[in-house]
Amino acid sequence: MILIRRASPEDAEQLTQITLASKRHWNYPEEWIQRWLPELTFLPEYVAEHEMWLFVVDEKSAAYYSLKQNDDSLWLENLWVLPGYMGQGMGRMLFQHALERSRALGASTLKIESDPNAQSFYEKMGAKEVSEHQYELDGQLRVLPIMEINL
Repeated sequence: MILIRRASPEDAEQLTQITLASKRHWNYPEEWIQRWLPELTFLPEYVAEHEMWLFVVDEKSAAYYSLKQNDDSLWLENLWVLPGYMGQGMGRMLFQHALERSRALGASTLKIESDPNAQSFYEKMGAKEVSEHQYELDGQLRVLPIMEINL
């Protein structure tokens, strides 16, 4: 059975585990994962205060996304799929759900700061790169595409 349901504070640990497993799937150095840990870890309070939706397969949490209002913009803050479920259409289904929720929330565009490994996925979903966020991590330049999709 497949279900997309609103995440609850009790899901915080599962959301964190999905995020970490998915991030590690891209073979980032473990030192980077450790540095990112604070922003990749969800507390129950965060889940309670944000729009987060969980993709459940046979009662197992397999993927999720979250939306965040930032000033006058709505952002897809997270969209992560457990590696064992990648390539099965869950990301596409969650993204479509996120677009529907964004429209319901009154947004005209949805913004995404994409992991470079996910850029082609978002392009297939119809998002376009509009700028980029650059920063240095352990002496390496990281370039994260900023993307938008019109609703």
